[in-house]
Amino acid sequence: MIPLLFSGVLAGLLALLLYQRTVYPFFWVDLIYYLKLRRYGKSLQARMKSGIITYLDCFLHQARKNPNKPFIIFESQTLSYRDVDRRSNRIANAFRAHGSPGQGDIVAMLMCNEPDFICVWLGLCKLGCEVAFLNNNIKAKSLLHCFRSCGANTLVVGADLVCLVEEVLPDLKKDNMALWVVGHTAPSEEFTSLLDKVESMSGESSSDLPKVNIMSNFLFIFTSGTTGLSKAARVGHLKAVLSMAFFELCGATSEDIIYITLPLYHMSASLLGIGGCIQLGATCVLKKKFSASQFWKDCVKHDVTVVQYIGELCRYLCNHPAVPEERAHRVRLAAGSGLRSDVWRQFVQRFGSRIKIREGYGLTEAGIGFLNYTEEVGPIGRAGYFNKLSMPFELLRHDPVSYEAVRTPAGRCIRAQNGEAGILVAPLSAMNQFLGYAGNQVQSEKKLLRGVFKDGDVFFNTGDLLLHDDQDFLYFRDRIGDTFRWKGENVSTTEVSEAVGLLDFIQEANIYGVTIPGNEGRAGMAAIVLQQDHKLNGSELYDHLVKTLPAYAWPRFLRIQTSLDVTETFKQQKVKLVTEGFDPDVSHDLLYFLDVSQKEYTLLTVSLYQDIVNGKIKV
Repeated sequence: MIPLLFSGVLAGLLALLLYQRTVYPFFWVDLIYYLKLRRYGKSLQARMKSGIITYLDCFLHQARKNPNKPFIIFESQTLSYRDVDRRSNRIANAFRAHGSPGQGDIVAMLMCNEPDFICVWLGLCKLGCEVAFLNNNIKAKSLLHCFRSCGANTLVVGADLVCLVEEVLPDLKKDNMALWVVGHTAPSEEFTSLLDKVESMSGESSSDLPKVNIMSNFLFIFTSGTTGLSKAARVGHLKAVLSMAFFELCGATSEDIIYITLPLYHMSASLLGIGGCIQLGATCVLKKKFSASQFWKDCVKHDVTVVQYIGELCRYLCNHPAVPEERAHRVRLAAGSGLRSDVWRQFVQRFGSRIKIREGYGLTEAGIGFLNYTEEVGPIGRAGYFNKLSMPFELLRHDPVSYEAVRTPAGRCIRAQNGEAGILVAPLSAMNQFLGYAGNQVQSEKKLLRGVFKDGDVFFNTGDLLLHDDQDFLYFRDRIGDTFRWKGENVSTTEVSEAVGLLDFIQEANIYGVTIPGNEGRAGMAAIVLQQDHKLNGSELYDHLVKTLPAYAWPRFLRIQTSLDVTETFKQQKVKLVTEGFDPDVSHDLLYFLDVSQKEYTLLTVSLYQDIVNGKIKV
C-alpha cells in the first residue's frame, strides 16, 4: 500500500513539474528573482533603520567598511573609497570656507567623466545641495535654459568645458550665477577657481551631514521632451538608492571590476553605474569617453569582469575590426539597455559565450523598470505574476495616429492584448515616484494619466510602446510622441525644428526619426518647406547645426516639400513620413543626405541610398 501511495505521489509531482515546464517554463526563475527583490527590500529597510538612508550614506558606509579598496581607476590614477571620501570633504570644506554654496542651494555641474566629477558631486551632497547634471554636448541656448529651469544659483564647470559657458556669461552675470571652475586658476574674473583652494583644506568632515527626507529631491537630470528644450527631471533620494541595486540584481559582486564608459551626467552611469559599484563595494574603471578601439584593451589591462552598455555601444564594438584582446578578456557580465536582438547574438558570439547579457529598461523621471534575468535574447524584462507583484504596470491600447491612450465611451482606458504594442503606464506610489519637471508644471501634468481604470487613479505615462508576449516577456517597440533616440541620446523634435526654422530660407520644418538597417534607434530627418524664391543652402544649414545643436540631433536626411501635412487640429503629421523613411523610390519629393565630410547636404540618389542601408556609408 505504501509503495503504491509513494509512486502515486511521485507520479503526481512529475506530472506537475511537466505541466509547469510546459505551461509556465519560467515559474522558478521568476520566483527566485522575486525573492531576491524581497531580500533586497528587507536589507534596505534594515540599513535605513541603522541610519544608512541616502546615496551619500551608502558611499560613506563603504568608505568606513572598505577604506583602502580601490573605488575609481581613471587613466593613471587609482582612488580608494577613503581617497574619494577625503577629497570630497576637502571640496565641501573649500565651498564652506567661501560661504557658498550651502544647504538647500541648487548647483549645476558641467563636467566630463573624471574622478573629480564624483568628488565634487559627493562634496556638494555633504553640504546639503541639490545637484543638476548638465549634458556637456548642449549648446548655449539650451545651457541657459537648463540653468534657469532647475533654479540653479551656482555652476561648477570643468576646466576643459569653460568654452561652453563663455557665450552665455553676460546672461549668467545678470542672473547672479556663482561660477566655479574645477581648476587651479580661474580663466577670467567671473570665475572662482576650486582646486587651488581644495589643496589647503582638511580631508576630515567638518560638520554633521544635513538631515534628509528620503522622499525629497536628490538630483536634477535633464531629459529631452515635447517642450523643445531639455526638461529638468527631479530624481528623488529613494529612486537613487533603489537604482544602486542594478548591478547586484544583474549578478555582480563586490569582487567584480566594473567598466563604465557612459557619460556620468546620465542616470545610467551616475546612479546605476557608480551607484551600483558603491552598493557592492566594487571597483570602477572609469573612462572619459567610450572608445571602441580601447574597449577590450582596457578590459584586459584592468582585469575587468563586468561592463555597462547601451545598445549603440555594443553595435560599435561589433562593427569594429577584430583585436586580440576581444577574446583574451575576463568579462563575464554585460548589463545595460537598448540592445537589439541581432547585435545581442553577434556580441556574444564574437566576444565570448561566457558573457551573460542582462538587458534592462528604466526611466529618469519615474521608478518603473524591468530586467531580463533569463537567457532569452531580446526582451527587456518579464511581465508574469511575481513581476507585477513587485512592480505594478499596464500596457494600454493607443491610437496609431495621435498616440493617445484609447478610452471607452465611459472614459476608461483599454488594456492592450498580448502581442499588441501598448503604452507603458505605471500607477504612482511610494516606489514609483514622479516628482515632476522643475519649472515646467504643464509638461509634468502631461506625463500623468488620470481616471485610467477608475475615478481617482493616477498613472505615469512613460511614452514608450512595449509588447507583452504569450510567455510573459516584455519587448521594447518604440518611443512615441515628439522624441526619438539616436546615438544613445534622446532627441527632441521640437528643439531641432526650432533650430532649423531660424534659417531665412526655411519656412517650416517637421522633424522625425527614421530607422536605418544595422543602426540603433532612429536617425533625424527633416521635412522642410523652403521660403518662396529661396533654394536649399546645404552648407549654410550644416554650419548652423554645428552652432546650435549637438551632433546626435542633426537631421541626417532632408525631404523638400511644398507644404507640410497637418492634422485637423493643425498638428504636424509624421506617421506617413516615418513610414516612407528616406527611400527615394518611395518618396516623390527631393531627398538629401548629410555628408559630414563635405559639410554639406547632397542629393540622395538610389545608389547612395543602397550604400547607406547596406552599411557601406556610415551615418
